[in-house]
Amino acid sequence: MNIKLETKRLILRPINENDAQNFYEMDSNPKVHIYLGNNPVTSIKQSKSKIEGVLQQYKDFGVGRLAMEKKDTGEFIGWSGLKFERELRKEFDYYDLGYRLKEKFWGNGYATEAAIASLDYGFNDLKLKEICAAADVNHIASNTILKKIGMQPSGTFEYEGDLCNWYILENTQIR
Repeated sequence: MNIKLETKRLILRPINENDAQNFYEMDSNPKVHIYLGNNPVTSIKQSKSKIEGVLQQYKDFGVGRLAMEKKDTGEFIGWSGLKFERELRKEFDYYDLGYRLKEKFWGNGYATEAAIASLDYGFNDLKLKEICAAADVNHIASNTILKKIGMQPSGTFEYEGDLCNWYILENTQIR
């Protein structure tokens, strides 16, 4: 996949095998996984496996999560972007907007900035009809971001025993 999105402060680029250590640093932090099933990774091998999954998404669907880097330092701060999702809501397939950041970058607006760029890419470049997202009902920050960027609440669902809010945003340019 050959894509590069830029925002005021971020570069969003394809994830690659060299991101394994950064993935491990992010996903081994239990605080990062509080609303993700409380199952942080325990080995770099698990992080490499997650990256393999993203690379397969690129091949299969031409879309997948992107690494987030700070423009001014080149530092990896997390990932964001779209994913063709078939697991979270087993009853249908959809394009999912997501983001995950290293803890030290929380609260700086990076997830919001990257999410807006991802929506723009999905609607304007990929011509998607709608983009969806989910967040644990107790994850105040994520729910706030999704509402702030215009995602519309559309009920709740249960995933692995956790209640999640469901969001949808339709592309108003496509009828």
